Amino acid sequence: MSTIQAYVRKTAPRGRTTEQVGPFLATFSPDTSHPMLNYAIPDDGAKPTAAEIDALTAAYRSRDLLPRLEYFTDVAPDLEKLLVDAGYGLERRVPLMTCTPAARVDRAVPSGIRLRVPESGEDFRNLRRAQNIAFGEPADPGDVGQPSPGVRHLLAEADGVVVGGGLALEIVDGTTEIAGIAVLEAYRGRGIAAALTARLTREVHEAGAHTAFLTPGDLGIGHVYARVGYQPAGECVHLSLS
Repeated sequence: MSTIQAYVRKTAPRGRTTEQVGPFLATFSPDTSHPMLNYAIPDDGAKPTAAEIDALTAAYRSRDLLPRLEYFTDVAPDLEKLLVDAGYGLERRVPLMTCTPAARVDRAVPSGIRLRVPESGEDFRNLRRAQNIAFGEPADPGDVGQPSPGVRHLLAEADGVVVGGGLALEIVDGTTEIAGIAVLEAYRGRGIAAALTARLTREVHEAGAHTAFLTPGDLGIGHVYARVGYQPAGECVHLSLS
């Protein structure tokens, strides 16, 4: 678990500013206040004092951001109680799932669906739009910018229309994260999410990753990931102070 948390500490700061506040790495996205893009990560074994938690809270308040943390509970088992005692509330608790090359199960692409790598700015906008709609976010993706180095994107098309997609983040020390797996509601239940996950997972394993991990947003999608070889390995918690 420490290896996966270390991966997050190394990759989360990409494109963000950071500040070490006691036993916390606080990350701040310069162009958005979205809480999922502004959060702190604790050191392994973190047992902050009340003053250190107050300092973390102040670091986010001073930027008009929601004080927030995301981390894997096994690396800091005493932290959640300390944060709750300081007024933080649990947003959600989600499983952590991992997949090794030996455990991976390939899945066929459903009939009528094409998986491909985005090739243009329009492809990336359509991919992001489909993900936003699937996740209940505003459909307009705005300026999607340039793809980050080392990140693999994959979209799913039906009759030339982008209906879903996902991505694999860069590989660091043999570990990578599969994220953003999304399919429009009208196309769910056909095996598209499983095919996207299996393809991305195979690609990162073939590129040298020995561990791919993800955090499913709900039990239903967790069953999809299990069908392509992902197994429960722990949990991730999100806490914030409103």
